[in-house]
Amino acid sequence: MTETREEWIRKRAYALWEEEGRPTGRDFVHWEQAWTERLALEGSAASPDGKEVKTRKRTTSTPKANGAAKPAAPRKTASRKSA
Repeated sequence: MTETREEWIRKRAYALWEEEGRPTGRDFVHWEQAWTERLALEGSAASPDGKEVKTRKRTTSTPKANGAAKPAAPRKTASRKSA
């Protein structure tokens, strides 16, 4: 059975918490670190569980964050001088 992304992050955050000696109040830090590690794994050729290496196709374009396009720069227009 494969685990979901959230389950993997939860388990990794828990492991990080244990590795640090179970400190109080650092749950957000551990969750963020686990989330970042998961994203790095998904972007690499390694499988999320680290057991196999998958070949990935290289793409020429990079996806935009949150699917949002970069806003267009304002156009410069020639100003009219009034006579």
